[in-house]
Amino acid sequence: MRRSLIIATVLMALVRSAPAWGATVDGIDIHWTSTGNGPNAVIFVHGWTCDSTSWQYQVPAISRRYRVITLDLPGHGKSGSPTDGQFSMALFARAVEAVRSEADIDKAVLAGHSMGTPVVRQYALMYPERVAGLVLVDGLVQLAGTAPVARPRMIGAEGRQMREGIARGMASTATPEVQEQIVKMMLATSEATADGAMVATWDQSSWTNDVVSVPALGVYAGTSSVANPDAMKRLYSQLEYHVIPGTGHFLMMEKPQEFNRLLGDFLAKLDY
Repeated sequence: MRRSLIIATVLMALVRSAPAWGATVDGIDIHWTSTGNGPNAVIFVHGWTCDSTSWQYQVPAISRRYRVITLDLPGHGKSGSPTDGQFSMALFARAVEAVRSEADIDKAVLAGHSMGTPVVRQYALMYPERVAGLVLVDGLVQLAGTAPVARPRMIGAEGRQMREGIARGMASTATPEVQEQIVKMMLATSEATADGAMVATWDQSSWTNDVVSVPALGVYAGTSSVANPDAMKRLYSQLEYHVIPGTGHFLMMEKPQEFNRLLGDFLAKLDY
């Protein structure tokens, strides 16, 4: 157990020591890092109330062959927040585009975990010429016209308790060290971001049935509560779908070697 904690600490330090850069969208400073010098790029997009350290086990492995970009979405991690307090999938997608432009990347594969999945989908719809492929990591995929879901607010004492409950539930199958890392990360995000980003995630105005035609890899947890393969097959014409048994929502942190193998195999098939 101590050895796994040491390894996690070292990987976290490697991620944090990657060269950090800045971009802006709507006057919001966006924090991002670049690791590796491969000819092709992969952009990792984290989930709700998370940050770029979600990908700490992917950056060292994938950057051996590819240029790896991580970023903190508006309101998350080291990035700034919108002055009007309004979040949307379009804002998040434009933040990704600001980073891509600043990084001087022509095309990239975008990997989105959890809320990051609708973010990278929105990006692909807004900037199709910049997308070589998508990786959907236990993320929400919904068809337009789906019945609305009532989502509780994430503010106040009750909201704080709910956030912690959600975080611990998402991390329940991870090791104790990884569990605490996830909970600490998710609770460090501000109340305003937690509430606003949750509203944005479930905003049905951003749900469309437009088909994304680039190659797509879906990797979902064995205990996933958001997996929707039927919808995914309708929305992604070149879908490759995998389940990693024995994992929870943060599968890329729980079984990084298996996840990295699937991701590496997918990337190797692409020509961009």
